[in-house]
Amino acid sequence: MSLLREIQDAAIDSKTELAVLLRKCKVLAARLGNPEFKQWVECELSGYEDIDGLPDYRILTVNSKGHFSGPFQSGLRNADIPLMCINEKFRKNLTHSYLNQGVASMESLVNDASRGTLQEPWNPDLVAFVGQDIYEGMNCMQAWKVIPVTGIVAALDAVRNRILNFVLEIEAESPNAGEAPVNSNPVPQDKVHQIFNTYISGNVQNVATGSNDFEQHAINNETTPEVFSQLLEALESVRDEQAYDSARNSVIEMQECYGADSFKTKYQNFMSALANHMQVLGPVVAPYLPALTALVP
Repeated sequence: MSLLREIQDAAIDSKTELAVLLRKCKVLAARLGNPEFKQWVECELSGYEDIDGLPDYRILTVNSKGHFSGPFQSGLRNADIPLMCINEKFRKNLTHSYLNQGVASMESLVNDASRGTLQEPWNPDLVAFVGQDIYEGMNCMQAWKVIPVTGIVAALDAVRNRILNFVLEIEAESPNAGEAPVNSNPVPQDKVHQIFNTYISGNVQNVATGSNDFEQHAINNETTPEVFSQLLEALESVRDEQAYDSARNSVIEMQECYGADSFKTKYQNFMSALANHMQVLGPVVAPYLPALTALVP
């Protein structure tokens, strides 16, 4: 099996650890000779040193809670903290959680979470500074950000989706790119750069100015919902009844709830159905995955 196909299978299989998938990508990055992809893979594996360079999917919007004490042994526990009470210069940091650790650490947090949420403590100096400004007559003794585990799961899923989209586009350009010698440039660097910006960094740029044979593949968000009808039509060629029914039902559910909060769950159900019938559905569904993944908020 080619390296590109190994990466595709690992990206679709939720049982494959993300760190294992990224190490395969590290090999691919060396063979492509692309520094952008190599750096992104390394940051996802080892973590990001600077939160200013974090991708959007690693920045979560969060709430905060705290314990408060008052006169005559009164108090509040696990009370919501209205951030409008906090000085504006501190507010932005308190409304977001920055996931700068490597993917292995993030997966460990998800596996260890038993109540569906995690906590990120406030800086004790900040608690002391603003503690009397939150609830009248009470002092904040401890405060923390409430991080939903689903947010971390979504960030990990975003990495898988970006890898899958990237590799599918690389395969479309050069099916044997994964077996090329290191730094042999099996795909022109300007093309790799464009695919990387489109499907991983999310920064679609026209790097082909002045080139006659360079084709842009930027996704048009106004037309991508057509992917549902295209998928349903493509699935008609599937002869395995169980695989067909599972995939078709998942596509219909996605189509019906597109734009709603439940769309992401339906998308994950579809990817699970795909993983369960990879050999049958993979060749049929693969061409539509980039457009489908682009619909996930």
